[in-house]
Amino acid sequence: MDKKKILIVEDEKKIARFLELELTYEGYEVEIANDGRVGFEKAMSPDIDLIVLDLMLPGLSGIELCRRVRNSSDIPIIMLTAKDDVSDKVTGLDVGADDYMTKPFAIEELLARIRVLLKRKIRTQGSELELNTLVHDKLKLYKDNYRVEYDNEAIELTKKEFELLEYLMLNKNIVLSREKILENVWGYDYFGETNLIDVYIRYLRGKIDQKYDVDLIKTVRGVGYIIRDH
Repeated sequence: MDKKKILIVEDEKKIARFLELELTYEGYEVEIANDGRVGFEKAMSPDIDLIVLDLMLPGLSGIELCRRVRNSSDIPIIMLTAKDDVSDKVTGLDVGADDYMTKPFAIEELLARIRVLLKRKIRTQGSELELNTLVHDKLKLYKDNYRVEYDNEAIELTKKEFELLEYLMLNKNIVLSREKILENVWGYDYFGETNLIDVYIRYLRGKIDQKYDVDLIKTVRGVGYIIRDH
């Protein structure tokens, strides 16, 4: 099996070196960048499989680096920060980070999250039977370029909003619990933070249901959410 290559973008050299040693010990190849601009250049390399990205960086911030990478790549990104702030967490996810960890963190937890994201990437690449376009009435979702349209009008969604909508559309006519959504869209148990799902459902409803006066995402009280065929 080919070794997976992980890029660490971290300006604190001791932390970068620690992560490099731990990841190398676990069998990964490791690249390091100590500032945002070099990190972005290395992130564009086709042989990088996952990025561990610090939020506070010289040259180019982690948020801006993540946003630029997402314009051309769906590579998994785990964002690290010393700030334990919900707004930072949401901002990181909204610009395209797949996961978020606050320093200091347990290396075992970071390794577990890396494994989850790499497995999800393999599953996605191997799902040849999945269609690239999902359709529900006037709503269309194009998986290959992260585009969503309603009645041929483009809808701007963040990466997590897109992935949540995709999961709901892939499972049309099935009631999905908040726990099930967390597991499949976020990739692991968010320690009971199922209200995160309600927040993102509200975002989607604001951009689709309310804007176009439709009842797309239905709530099943005490259970979860569903998109139903009429």
